[in-house]
Amino acid sequence: MKYTAKTLLKDIYKKKDGEKILGDNGVPCVSCPMAAMELDKLEIGQICDIYGLDLEKVLKDLNK
Repeated sequence: MKYTAKTLLKDIYKKKDGEKILGDNGVPCVSCPMAAMELDKLEIGQICDIYGLDLEKVLKDLNK
């Protein structure tokens, strides 16, 4: 699977190290209880935009 800005958080969590990669990149949703209710709606691009994170780096790490 190729990860893009439109990839949903729930699909990233299915990746073996997905949650760790997100945490290593400073994605706060990993520990947010509210995110658990929106895993099927949140896109990684939206999350990076909201929190000012480097989307290209996150995607590069996810697509390794």
